[in-house]
Amino acid sequence: MARKLAALAHPARLGILRQLGAADSCCVKDLVRRAGLAQSTVSQHLKILVEAELVSFRPEQQRSRYTINAPALRELAGVIGQTLDHCCAGCCPQAGDDTHSDPLRQPGAHAPAAGHKDI
Repeated sequence: MARKLAALAHPARLGILRQLGAADSCCVKDLVRRAGLAQSTVSQHLKILVEAELVSFRPEQQRSRYTINAPALRELAGVIGQTLDHCCAGCCPQAGDDTHSDPLRQPGAHAPAAGHKDI
């Protein structure tokens, strides 16, 4: 799971995933045109996403077609949800739950001091 999360840690890779999610499949040329990045950069990001098993590819004549690995992304989302449920049991408000209030969302609230680790 850590490898999958690390693959999602870059804004360009998130953008590539969004582009792939909007199409059945794409070749690098399509992604380069939409992302506005160099072909080598897009290829490197795709390599990381493929190694993390979040994206699949299949050779097609002189090109490769890339597709999102939806089951892997759903599994990752489930693990993240379970982790948050476990870590925040009883301390994090549920959606629509007014019994707990987030002090950082109150008027005049300040973010935690630098160096404070708040999960």
